[in-house]
Amino acid sequence: MTDDALDIAAVMTSLGVAARTAAAELATSSTQQRDAALISAAAALRSNAEKILAANKTDMLAARGRDLSAAMLDRLMLDAERIEAMAAGLEAISELPDPVGKVIAEWDRPNGLNIQRVSVPLGVIGIIYESRPNVTADAAGLCLRSGNAVILRGGSESYRSSHEIYACMRDGLVAAGITVDSVQMVPTRDRDAVGFLLSSMARWVDVVIPRGGKNLIKRVQEEARIPVIGHLEGICHVYLHASADPEMARNVVLNAKMRRTGVCGAAETILVDRSVAQQLLPDVCRALTTAGCEIRGDEAVMEIVAEATQATVADWTTEYLDAIVSIRVVADIAAAINHIASYGSGHTESIIASDSDAAEQFLRDVDSAIVLQNASTQFADGAEFGMGAEIGIATGRIHARGPVGAEQLMSYKYVVRGTGQVRP
Repeated sequence: MTDDALDIAAVMTSLGVAARTAAAELATSSTQQRDAALISAAAALRSNAEKILAANKTDMLAARGRDLSAAMLDRLMLDAERIEAMAAGLEAISELPDPVGKVIAEWDRPNGLNIQRVSVPLGVIGIIYESRPNVTADAAGLCLRSGNAVILRGGSESYRSSHEIYACMRDGLVAAGITVDSVQMVPTRDRDAVGFLLSSMARWVDVVIPRGGKNLIKRVQEEARIPVIGHLEGICHVYLHASADPEMARNVVLNAKMRRTGVCGAAETILVDRSVAQQLLPDVCRALTTAGCEIRGDEAVMEIVAEATQATVADWTTEYLDAIVSIRVVADIAAAINHIASYGSGHTESIIASDSDAAEQFLRDVDSAIVLQNASTQFADGAEFGMGAEIGIATGRIHARGPVGAEQLMSYKYVVRGTGQVRP
């Protein structure tokens, strides 16, 4: 039987039942056990690097034959450095404080009751992702750290790579004496498996987290009968305030746009204060075009930058994930904040400013998951936040927001201790 000739309902139900049982065991596992699993899995990644790279080579050849975009190919590609980063990420996760059983708050009532709010795992998490095989390790590692069982469903383009990484995660579980059903992977490329997970597994799966392109995330949000944590798009902005240092403005914009154009934290729109547009834009745009970036600007930008082409309204709402950027000249900080509110996706925004009052206004008034001052939007990353890794960036306002790390995969319960109290 091939991976694409399975009884989807039977296979997915089996995964769900096993995950629910494993979640109960994992929630009571010791910190030391879960640490050992993470460290052993990291070692397995390193010792199996050649197998992982061989699988990834096959995935890359097939992906090129499917004419995938440069951004998708970049996300799919693994090399020795990225495998080491996965292993180091698991070790970093193992060093994080254990969030399970943490007393978040505690108080006493006048009647003598002692009440604690205590963190507990969410339970079973379904993670649906595409392209990035490293998500297999990151997601499994964060779920282990937080005591959650996980069902992974990687993209068809990364099928071989993800399964080799998944095998390393299972090796870590075995070495630590934790049930291997704590981490499971959907054994088929069939898209119907995703549909079944979203529509028919609420009995076993507590939350779904999608990570990938707009079409995948939109499908998950529309079809899920289970709570979803995630974001639809990363339309990120860098605003160059009138007080911006010119060299900093150039360096931060270049990094925010061009470091990796295919990540959700890549800047897609640059806003420039009118009072400094003539001063800042030539140098900023020269750096961008030299790096191979196409510039689309409004009329004010086109008057300053000869290489710029006319931006349309659609450009302000486009997540390029490519070497393209839209640039707009705005009247002042209020106009910049209004533009972000009108066209942004609530992901990540940065202000370049030496004026501390302006910076604080921006940080306070911009309603996005991540706001930065004098730093690249590409810091929108769980590892850069000291979380070891992340499953994704959440832009919703319920439960998690921003990088989703181990602590964001927790819920809580109330523990109440009394001495025989009864309610009158």
